[in-house]
Amino acid sequence: MSLDRLDSEQSLEQHLNGLLLVDRRLRPIVDFAGRFEIRKTEPGFAGMARIICGQQLSVASARAIWGRFEALPGALDARSYLRLSEPEVRATGFSAGKFRTMRAVAEAITTGAIDLDAVAGLPAADATRKLIQIKGIGPWTAEIYLMFCAGHPDIFPAGDLALQKAVAHALGLEKRPGIKQLVAIAEAWAPHRHAAALLFWRYYAAIRDKEGIPL
Repeated sequence: MSLDRLDSEQSLEQHLNGLLLVDRRLRPIVDFAGRFEIRKTEPGFAGMARIICGQQLSVASARAIWGRFEALPGALDARSYLRLSEPEVRATGFSAGKFRTMRAVAEAITTGAIDLDAVAGLPAADATRKLIQIKGIGPWTAEIYLMFCAGHPDIFPAGDLALQKAVAHALGLEKRPGIKQLVAIAEAWAPHRHAAALLFWRYYAAIRDKEGIPL
């Protein structure tokens, strides 16, 4: 386990300390947000499947669908997934689009077009570009995979609505930043942008819980 990866409580502490060194404005945000933990999902095909499963769903819905999907024989292996029919997969709750995306991922893995382990070791921009070459994988999915499955330390999913709202509220911006603006803002948090994303997700939850603000 490399210490520059954000894949343990120890590395989270290191990256948070580094984050506060590069941007002291974040200290009160850390204090307000309170303690939070890393998020880890197993790497490889199964991890990508879990991320795709959860797209645009509530936590409860994603958990229920994932439970059915992972119980489907062969669903968590790329080669075996290709032998499953669309009705079998969609019966678990996957949409047609998610079924097709998972087929594209499985085909890329089995043909050798992509090596997820190798991708995880690339710089953030290169890794993201490699993943979005797979049909159906967009920047958000690629970035979430790199964060949660690969522990990449310097990823900030600027297309995430909760992060846009949290950063706007925390930094006192007049309006929610768009993707390009948030990418520019997050550059100040390199090389600890993964920790920054975890912080602002936690801040988003904390401000809603404490103040009841529908950000």
